Amino acid sequence: MSKRTGQNLYKKAKTLIPGGTMLLSKRPEMFLPDNWPSYFSKAKGCKVWDLDGNEYTDMCIMGIGTNTLGYGNDEVDNAVIETVKKGNMSTFNCPEEVALAEKLVELNPWADMVRFARSGGEANSIAIRIARAASGKDKVAICGYHGWHDWYLSANHNKGDELSSHLLSGLNPNGVPKNLKNTVYPFHYNDFEELLEIVTSNDIGVIKMEVMRNFGPEDNFLQKVRDLATQRNIVLIFDECTSGFRETYGGIYKKYGVEPDMAMYGKTIGNGYALTAVVGKKAVMEAAQTSFISSTFWTERIGPTAALKTLEVMQNMKSWDIITAQGKKIQSQWKSLAETHNIEIMVSGMPALSTYSFSSDNAMAYKTFVAQEMLKKGFLASTNFYACTEHKDDNIADYFDALEGVYKMISDCEKGHKNIHDLLEGPVCHSGFKRLN
Repeated sequence: MSKRTGQNLYKKAKTLIPGGTMLLSKRPEMFLPDNWPSYFSKAKGCKVWDLDGNEYTDMCIMGIGTNTLGYGNDEVDNAVIETVKKGNMSTFNCPEEVALAEKLVELNPWADMVRFARSGGEANSIAIRIARAASGKDKVAICGYHGWHDWYLSANHNKGDELSSHLLSGLNPNGVPKNLKNTVYPFHYNDFEELLEIVTSNDIGVIKMEVMRNFGPEDNFLQKVRDLATQRNIVLIFDECTSGFRETYGGIYKKYGVEPDMAMYGKTIGNGYALTAVVGKKAVMEAAQTSFISSTFWTERIGPTAALKTLEVMQNMKSWDIITAQGKKIQSQWKSLAETHNIEIMVSGMPALSTYSFSSDNAMAYKTFVAQEMLKKGFLASTNFYACTEHKDDNIADYFDALEGVYKMISDCEKGHKNIHDLLEGPVCHSGFKRLN
C-alpha cells in the first residue's frame, strides 16, 4: 500500500501550521524526514494505522508516553463515552474533579489539596505561580524539563543558552521578556554543590526538579535537596509529569522515600486524555487564592473522568510492574544485540521509558536507518521504547527479529564494509530537544 498520504498532508501542514505540528517531539523530521507516515487514522493496543491503512506496532514512544494502558483502553474509553453522552461541559462544575482530587490526596499522603489543568506546561506554570506566591520570592532553581512557558525559557536569557548544557539545545527565548533574566537558575542532577551555590548566592524561593532522569540519585542527593529546602524555607516541587506511575502507583519519589511540598502529574494519568494535576501541602496550595489561576477548559469533564478510570485500571492490574518488566527486557536485549554485532550503544532511562544512543560519529544516521528499515517491517521504531501494558512478549520477540537485520547492516557500516549514507532514502533525522528519558 501507499505510504505517501501522510507525508503529503504534512507538506500542506507546514504551510498552515508554524513548525508543522503542535509538539516538537512528533515532528516527522525527528524520526524519518520525508518518509515518516506522520498521521494516524486509528490506534488500538500497541498498534497504529496510518492514513493509507498500513498497520504498525508502536515500539517507539506510545503517544509520547501518554498511553501506559495502550491505545484505546476499553474501560477508559467507555467511561469517557458515557460522559460524552451525558454532556462534557455546563454552567455547573463536574463532580468528578472532587473525586479525583480526593484520590490524588490519598495517593500522596503528605499533600492536602489539588489543582487541575490539561497540559504539562500548564501544570508546571501553575505550580511555579503558587510556589512563588507561597514563598514570597521570585527566584527559582530548576533541574529538568518543565515545559515551554516564559518562566522556564527565561533561563536562556541568563548567559545566552543556560538550558543547552542542561537538557535542551538551541531553544531561542524570542518573545520571552528580557526582564525575566536571572529569575530561573538551572542546576545539574546529582550536583548538590552546584545547587547549594545557587541557593546561597541568590534569594531562591522555589526548587523545582524531576525526581530522576537517565539515572537515579547518588550520594543521598534527593534527601540533601529536601533538607536544604526545609532549612532555607524553600518550596520543593517534584515534576512527575513524565515519571509518575511508571515504577510506583503514583510518584517515583515513593521509590526514594523523599517527599516534596508540591508535585505535578501528567502524561500517564489519563491514558491519552488531557488531564494534569498539581498536588501540594495546604500551607503552599492555599497561596493560589492570593493569585489568579483560572481557565475555562480546566473545568471540562472528560479529563477527570478518564483519569479516575485510568487510576482504577492501573491499580487493579499493577500496570507499573508490567511496564517496568517489559522495559527491562527491552534494555537487556538491546545490549545483547549490540554486543552480538560489535556495536557500541549507551542505554539509559527508567525501564518503562528506555532509550539508547549509538556511540559513533554516524549516530544520527544510524538512528534514521533504524526508523527507515523498521518501518518497512511494520514497526514504529527509533532509539527509544516507551512501554505499555499491551506490549506483550510476542511483540518484543518480533521487534528484535526485525532489528537483528538492521543492526547487522549498521555493524557492516561501522566496519567500513558499507556507507550508511548510501543506505538512507532521505535526509538524516533532526536532533535537538533531548528529553528526560
